[in-house]
Amino acid sequence: MKKKFSNQAGVTLIEILIGIVISVLMMAAIFTSYTAVNNTYSQVIDKAKISQSGRDIIGMLIRDVRIAGFKYFSDISKAPTNYNPILITKNSSGCDKLELIYGDRTYVPKPPPAKYTYATYKITYECKASKIIDKKTGNKISAYALYKSKSKWDGTKWQGPSSSTDELLFSNELVVDHIQDLIFNPLNEKGQLIDPVPTDLAGSNKIKVIDIAIIMRSQGEFFKKNKPKQVYSLGNKSTVNFNDKFLRESILVSAHTRNMGLE
Repeated sequence: MKKKFSNQAGVTLIEILIGIVISVLMMAAIFTSYTAVNNTYSQVIDKAKISQSGRDIIGMLIRDVRIAGFKYFSDISKAPTNYNPILITKNSSGCDKLELIYGDRTYVPKPPPAKYTYATYKITYECKASKIIDKKTGNKISAYALYKSKSKWDGTKWQGPSSSTDELLFSNELVVDHIQDLIFNPLNEKGQLIDPVPTDLAGSNKIKVIDIAIIMRSQGEFFKKNKPKQVYSLGNKSTVNFNDKFLRESILVSAHTRNMGLE
């Protein structure tokens, strides 16, 4: 005999639909919160990377500026033609070029008797157009890449790594990308700007401080909307205006030249 059920417990279709709607709304709220937090975190990381990269480059530049003009008293090797320990080449379109010359020596224990060999090196910092391609436009990004080279004076000319067995030499090593501008301003002992920049030894010996300004650009878009920006550095206004979503940060330092004008 079949039993009859007078009461049946269950969930109606309307209740199921209401539950689905509430779940979707909760998931949307969670996803929105996650996206906002993730974007904020990415911005913080991107800004931290810019600052860290800028500080690393500045530290490298300061060390090399301090050694410019150094030479051992016992070094009697032939000096380069038109010897100029610090040479700054201004670039109106952005990114100055810096060349630093200094002397070094290597201890050679064998064959006896042990001795030192002396050498004169030149370090060059130079910017070139970045090779990174913007995925949105398919064109190269509007920024520079900083390269560093080290060459050696052989008595008649500067040698690169391809024409020397010296393992210390290298050419066009990429230091950092996404540079907007790099400026070197030479100052005399009174802190006054030397203008025009020195191009010979006598003028170079007057350089006591080099003000360095480096402007870094974020790798990815930082702002939600395009923002018009004018870059300032070392009291000068950039000749280029920007209207995009990228962050630009300037780092300014003063590097003291320790070995200029000592002879």
